[in-house]
Amino acid sequence: MKPAWLEGLMAESFFAACGVHQNCRKNEKNIFCLNCCQSFCPHCLLSHHPSHPLLQVRRYVYQDVIRLDDLEKLIDCSYIQPYTINSAKVIFLNQRPQSRSCNGSANSCYTCYRILQDPFHFCSLSCKVNYMVYQGENLSQILYKFDHSDFSISQFEDLRVDMADEGGHVTPSSILEGYGGSKKKRGLLMLSFGNRRKGAPQRSPLS
Repeated sequence: MKPAWLEGLMAESFFAACGVHQNCRKNEKNIFCLNCCQSFCPHCLLSHHPSHPLLQVRRYVYQDVIRLDDLEKLIDCSYIQPYTINSAKVIFLNQRPQSRSCNGSANSCYTCYRILQDPFHFCSLSCKVNYMVYQGENLSQILYKFDHSDFSISQFEDLRVDMADEGGHVTPSSILEGYGGSKKKRGLLMLSFGNRRKGAPQRSPLS
């Protein structure tokens, strides 16, 4: 019942070291390709997936999170409790370990019973999806047909690229102005991501 990208996103182990770029800095696999349904590190970005729709995964309290304004372009995130980091709202990707049991009178996650704020019903994306599957509901009612341009490489507006030419000389960090931009050069690419900020998105009611 789950589309391949959603199944892969929920099952993927992010922030493991990339096997191809073990000796590079910032080689953690924190980018998910919605076409290939797998994660990869920033160094793989231009060489393997430049034209594919891309989703960035971040870490918060040692757990995988995705910006709400990115995720809700793919799926209805209503009633999933968001958290704010660096002035941006994020959603936990998977259920988190619990340190205490829920009081019966408290508002809690429908799937894992983690204590939540009102009026939220789920602590993570996987809890909402798994609950709907368990209830026999059709996931198509919460999935959106997304625009690939919203997840193109150009979304990383402040992607910083340190470049080494054939002589081994490293050029100071510059901004990549989209794939194929005027500042794209041959050589080794050393990538890192900064934080982007956007306004809080609107949420739709739970179907």
